[in-house]
Amino acid sequence: MTDYVPADRPTLYFIGVTTAKSSIMKVFPAWAAHLGLKDAVIRGIDFPLHAAPEAYREAVAFIRDDPMSLGALVTTHKIDLFNACSDMFDDIDPHARLMDETSCISKRDGRLVCHAKDPISSGLAMDAFLADGYFEQSGAELFSIGAGGSTIALTWHMMHARRAGDRPSRIVVSNRSPHRLDEIRRIHDAMGRTVPVDYVLAPAPADNDAIVAALKPGSVVINATGLGKDAPGSPLTDAVVFPENGIAWDLNYRGELIFLDQARAQEKARNLRIEDGWVYFIHGWTQVIAEVFHIDIPTSGPRFDAISRIALDVTKG
Repeated sequence: MTDYVPADRPTLYFIGVTTAKSSIMKVFPAWAAHLGLKDAVIRGIDFPLHAAPEAYREAVAFIRDDPMSLGALVTTHKIDLFNACSDMFDDIDPHARLMDETSCISKRDGRLVCHAKDPISSGLAMDAFLADGYFEQSGAELFSIGAGGSTIALTWHMMHARRAGDRPSRIVVSNRSPHRLDEIRRIHDAMGRTVPVDYVLAPAPADNDAIVAALKPGSVVINATGLGKDAPGSPLTDAVVFPENGIAWDLNYRGELIFLDQARAQEKARNLRIEDGWVYFIHGWTQVIAEVFHIDIPTSGPRFDAISRIALDVTKG
């Protein structure tokens, strides 16, 4: 049982695994000052991977019942927390209900609200580095390693009606265990697939290597597993061969980032573009901060650029 202390000022919680190591602990105070969030603070709540349902329920009950605890961003535990606590929320947004996950907890008019913000933030992050019409012009595929909440959100974005005409020619999702594959298949069934999807059980990194080797040139390979941040390692081996002219995107921005090291080793030979999770981090947090504190934060333009610069300056300083 965690000893939760009532907040004495407006507080945003970060529910994760190693929250003290996140840049948000330095970035949030600077953002709060810039955004006029007077006296607002951030606090981390760490759980091990796949914690007991009672642990998630205790955290959500504390946030619900403490007046100055305004909400939370949830990472890593998004699906497990939803499964444990869905009955505790007064309102569940459509994305969260479809995807069975909680990435944001907020309060509105005395009601506790569950949100899934990743479909928005992951789409904004991907669109920031992919040119308009990228998939249509290249015929490239998308391979997301790990069938958790981030891949659910990313594939939702790729299948959305607004992307008609610019979707991957094929999506591949792999996972080490079958349960998550069954779950993402169920969600895609509910959405209605607009792209062919292969669901591949890949218990070992070499299994993912084989998938990568079969991808078309220009394809996007995504590490959506948390390996390299929440746990050591990479979902690929050093023997992997990335697609020529492809894109390697790690949703992590901190940690060992071995996946990115593997891609950098082939950057010139395979003409790869390499992206980390920094822009995803910015969009993920600003979406939640806007919801929890009931303020408007733009997703592009000069005001968004200023917020991005503040984050970069704080973490480099």
